[in-house]
Amino acid sequence: MKIVIVGIQGAGKSTQGNLLSEKVNVPYLSTGHIFRQIATEKTPLGRKVKEIMTAGFLQPDDLTVQVVESYLDRPEYEKGYIIDGFPRTLEQVEIFKNNVDKVIYLDISDNEALNRLQFQGDGSRPDSSTEAIKKRIELFHEVTEPVIDYYRKKGLLLDIDGERSIEEIHKDILEKLGK
Repeated sequence: MKIVIVGIQGAGKSTQGNLLSEKVNVPYLSTGHIFRQIATEKTPLGRKVKEIMTAGFLQPDDLTVQVVESYLDRPEYEKGYIIDGFPRTLEQVEIFKNNVDKVIYLDISDNEALNRLQFQGDGSRPDSSTEAIKKRIELFHEVTEPVIDYYRKKGLLLDIDGERSIEEIHKDILEKLGK
């Protein structure tokens, strides 16, 4: 099963992705974690990725697709995967030809996202400043909402109310996936 999880920063994609991975027995992959790892590397790519993250911008589409596809080519993703943070733009959707089965949209308000991220943020991530968070929320509405609409029109989107308990959200996801 190939599942994409989308939602605004702080919606709980990582939490639900990890829970779902255990339940459906396919690996979980977070593009955010991948890029945060790359940002710690003392390489030209690492410095570029960190600079983009610190400013609160999204990584370039071509770089993102290249990185994700290189991961998904690995043997552990042969039987399926759960991925979050990708695709974030319509261009990424068009480039990414991986026959996604379902897209889970964890829907939370901007205020809820800000509250969660400011409460959890310890400043250790390059994209955790209030300014970067606000920029990421703005970018989500601008570039990722069209992706959600695209998958909704394709009949692949599962709308999930992300402002409930972790357990309630997980149960709702499993029910909508028929698990």
